[in-house]
Order: sequence, then C-alpha cells, then structure tokens
Amino acid sequence: MFNPKGTESPKELARRLSLPFLDTPYLLTRALTHTSYMNEHSDVLDDNERLEFLGDAVLDFVVGAWLFDHFPEMREGELTKARSALVRTEALAKFARHVDLGRAMRLGKGEKRAGGSKRDALLCGTFEALIGAIYQKENLVAVKEFFFPMLDTFGDEIVNGTPLSDKKSILQEWTQAHKMGIPHYETVAERGPDHAKIFDVEVHLNGKVYGKGSGQSKRVATQFAAEETLKMLGVE
Repeated sequence: MFNPKGTESPKELARRLSLPFLDTPYLLTRALTHTSYMNEHSDVLDDNERLEFLGDAVLDFVVGAWLFDHFPEMREGELTKARSALVRTEALAKFARHVDLGRAMRLGKGEKRAGGSKRDALLCGTFEALIGAIYQKENLVAVKEFFFPMLDTFGDEIVNGTPLSDKKSILQEWTQAHKMGIPHYETVAERGPDHAKIFDVEVHLNGKVYGKGSGQSKRVATQFAAEETLKMLGVE
C-alpha cells in the first residue's frame, strides 16, 4: 500500500485504485501535478491544467450518460440541473476525497502549508485532470468503469440535494385560488428491480384523477404528476 503519514506516489495511487498507469506513469504524474509544484521544480515540464480542461469536458459527457440511463423519466431541464450538481466543484471534491486523492497531489510548499490537498478547488481540479488522463490513456469505457461506481454510490444523494422546479407548490396555490381544494398524490405502482425502481404517481382533485408522473423516486414522480396536471388545467 502506502505510508499513511506520507505522500502517495503516482505508482502507489495507480496500484491502489487499479488505474491503467502502472507501465506508463507519466500521464498520471502530470494529472497530479499542480502549477505550484512545477514552479518550484525546474525539471518538471508539465502541470495538470490541460488535462483538467480535457477532464472537465469528459465529465460533462459521462455524467450526462449516467443520468440519461439512471433517471429515464427525468425531463431535459431537470437532467441539466442534475448534471450541473454532479460536476460542480463541491461534488467533484467529494469524489476526490472518496478515493483519497489529496494524499497523492503534487503541490508546492506554499500550497501544502496552506492545506491545498484539502481544498475543494484543488481537489476538484485534480480529479478533473485524473479523468482527463484516464481518457487520454484509455477511452470513455475506462472512465466509466472508474467513475460510475462513485456515481452509483453518491449520485442520488447529490442530485436529490438540488431543488427541482416546485410544480407541486405551484399546483396547490393555483387549485386553492380557484377553489378546487388541495391536490392529493397517490402512488399507484412501483416497478422494476430494487436498485432501479420506477414509481408511478397520480394527482387526485375532488375525487377525479388528473395528471400522472413517473420517476426513480416518489418525489420526482410527484413533481412530474403535478406538472402534467398544470398543463391539463391550462396553467402551463
């Protein structure tokens, strides 16, 4: 493994995370190298900024692909919000901490003293550079094999922390203003395997069924049902 009190080398990181760099560590070393480190070492020719740029683009694609498969009923606007949540600085720093990336970051002395290996911005940038390096060394399949298990673990938690446009509240305000009472939501079906359940929800107003919605959580299905009801009522 590695010395828990010291800095982890690129080769040790590659071995621990089963990364495809054991025979060619240059790309991984570059991905871990912050500008501050390069500025203090004349023999180091490259930092990770270009790989960070590449990784940012790759992450946009693979996160979009994961969301497309994971949330089959989610509309385009909500997919865009969810992707933004998963690639924002705080989220990528969370993924970096999950694999203990900070221990392997190559930082200048000043950045080290300032706790750079624990800062969200530097963790995020290094994680993006790592993704860029995996893509450059292998392909998108390798990126997905490395990153999708993390999305499966933390993706729902991060996405559910972002507000969907609140159609449920809008519907209730409208129906009360028009003396139609308060909408009631009924889960009428649950289908699919436990790890990818789909919930079907109906909106009931005064005993009549209006909109229906489906999603991988009751919260999402309820919002879609409310949205459909608003359209049926001519509100949106």
